[in-house]
Amino acid sequence: MTPPWLGDGPIVVGVDGSQAALNAVRWAAAEALALDASLRLVHAVAAAVPTGSDVVLDHAEKAAKAIRTSLRVEAAATVGAPGAVLLRESARAAMVCIGSRPAQGPPIGCIAKVLAEGAGCPVAIIRTRADGAPQTDGVVSVVLSDDDDTDAVLHLAMHEGRLRHATVRQIDQRTDSWVRRYPDVHVELVAAGTGRQYHRNDARDTGVGLAVVGRRDAAELVALTVPGCHPILGYPDCSVLLVRS
Repeated sequence: MTPPWLGDGPIVVGVDGSQAALNAVRWAAAEALALDASLRLVHAVAAAVPTGSDVVLDHAEKAAKAIRTSLRVEAAATVGAPGAVLLRESARAAMVCIGSRPAQGPPIGCIAKVLAEGAGCPVAIIRTRADGAPQTDGVVSVVLSDDDDTDAVLHLAMHEGRLRHATVRQIDQRTDSWVRRYPDVHVELVAAGTGRQYHRNDARDTGVGLAVVGRRDAAELVALTVPGCHPILGYPDCSVLLVRS
């Protein structure tokens, strides 16, 4: 079941010709196909008659079409600063995706900060490793907390787990969590009627491919200068999906 707050708009990707942006395009293309949405490629430019936008957008469209030729793709060069352009796009988008280069300095860049503060839809920050590959393989990790948007965050995490064929790792920090009260007891969660068991610790999962977080983490991410202590190991140096429900 698709999370209803994703809406009927396009999946928007900010592109600039970088490998990081192309990784975001490929990740977002799968999202668009799953939602039966169009993929909107946006290149922010400084002048009304841009130089190089056709090449940037053409490369991005080819990367998207390589996922599936039937994917509906629209491309636009828009005048303005990248953060401001994508913020405007978020008002009618189901999701905004951007690429993030290998971590150097602050955990997230200025564009991600602008979107974390004010985007009108979920925001995916797709991290690129030093070798140019996307950092998206691994579990989808999500924290269960007492925040009022936990259900929305969990719903989107489960959607991503299904779409990416990934294990969803739920980290239970709720005040009334029985798992937290008895940390020395090995717990297996059983979803009645499915015939499947879910282990608290799964040795098959070696890393986090995507961290799905809510409003509080989005607000803290803006002010973060160095990675700190977080229930999701490696956050925010992994790919991140901010749920702004």
